Amino acid sequence: QVQLVESGGGSVQPGGSLTLSCAASGFTAEHYAIGWIRQAPGKEREGVSCIHSGDGLTYYRDSVKGRFTISRDKAENTVTVYLQMSSLQVEDTAIYYCAARPSLWGELTLTPADFTSWGQGIQVIVSS
Repeated sequence: QVQLVESGGGSVQPGGSLTLSCAASGFTAEHYAIGWIRQAPGKEREGVSCIHSGDGLTYYRDSVKGRFTISRDKAENTVTVYLQMSSLQVEDTAIYYCAARPSLWGELTLTPADFTSWGQGIQVIVSS
């Protein structure tokens, strides 16, 4: 079972920046798609961005393109995935979850139901 631990959330004013981190370990497959999923109050979960642990290919939802950047650092048995968020908007306020699924052929997804492992979530508040 993959373990995912998020860090780096907090409060920021509109236009500000935050970087989230996800420490991933316990891999049982060769490669994974690791994504950031968010859930705003009263709304359903939505995929924000996803990265492949092997080739580093990325995928973003339209509303965050040009503002968010996903990246990853690989170590022997762990992967750390970062989500650099800039030009934050009030609409970005949500609980952000790190999630993972095996991805042997490079496939990426932003569909929350596709992910099989989840972190506990971390709060991001954008408010003036």
